[in-house]
Amino acid sequence: MDGRRLLLNKAGAPSTMTVERFEPAAPGPGEVVVRVTFSGVNFADLLQRLGFYNPRPPYPFTPGYEASGHVLACGEGVEHLEVGQAVIAVPGSGAHTSHLLCDAGLVMPLPAGMTHQQGAALPVTYLTAHHMLHHLGGLKPGHTVLVHGGAGGVGTAALQLCRWMEAGPVWATASAPKRAIVESLGGTFVDRHAEDFVEVIKRGTNGRGVDHVLDPIGGTHLERSLACVAEGGRLYTYGLSQVAPSGRRRLLYALMTLRRRTKFDPLRLMNRNRAVHGVHMGTWSDRSALMPQIERLLHGVAEGHIDPVIDRIFPVEEAAEAHQHLHDGANVGKVLLSF
Repeated sequence: MDGRRLLLNKAGAPSTMTVERFEPAAPGPGEVVVRVTFSGVNFADLLQRLGFYNPRPPYPFTPGYEASGHVLACGEGVEHLEVGQAVIAVPGSGAHTSHLLCDAGLVMPLPAGMTHQQGAALPVTYLTAHHMLHHLGGLKPGHTVLVHGGAGGVGTAALQLCRWMEAGPVWATASAPKRAIVESLGGTFVDRHAEDFVEVIKRGTNGRGVDHVLDPIGGTHLERSLACVAEGGRLYTYGLSQVAPSGRRRLLYALMTLRRRTKFDPLRLMNRNRAVHGVHMGTWSDRSALMPQIERLLHGVAEGHIDPVIDRIFPVEEAAEAHQHLHDGANVGKVLLSF
């Protein structure tokens, strides 16, 4: 059996990745092998490739947090899955492979009526958005929200979750060509190049600020996001796109930006009754908090509240192009790798 997997050989540009042929291993007790159809590409993969996300396996290793496919083989003791069954896998690492060996507890049946593309596009982005807004933030009808990167994977997920909960108003920053997708998902568009989002929020809330701000940009951008948070509100920082260089940025600039990242003053947070949550779903280890959220998201798909927005699908041999597509901010919704 001839498998293919993406390898990160060292920290660096997208060109450092290679595709390797390998002989898939048989599953051990409590394990399954999934023949992968699609695997999701997330901004966390870019940051891990650059060496900014830890912990990470030793080089070389296969990245990837999520995949969809069919069960190819089951190890001893696996009872909730069977060979040939369509599934979603959330292994935490190693999903960018044609043959995924992982703990059966991290694999669940693909619900009837849900496509493999949707299955690979849902876990990381929707779980990240749901974990911030619901598990940490207790999102309620009428809550006000600011979503940075509203046309990206987590951004489109957050807008759909806010619409499901009847939160609002919900503002979302994006570049001008992405206005239509933001507005189609119920967001109030803010042009990130032509408008000052702090002024937009202050004006739109009569100076109060919003209950939730989702910021994947990081760095010095967080200070301005914090200025938008209302009394009792929350800022969620879950990415570092400011330090992920596109084709127009140099790695040295990224490293300098990383060194200048915002440091929060606990006294100011106390005096203004605001909270800052750091979120990295790849390092969250409590399954008891994650699996119920995934199940709720799957119900949301079945009930029509959630419809993952998929931008492009790249064959695994074009993984470098997929990464650059995300670096350049060219995507609307989720990017997938195809096996």
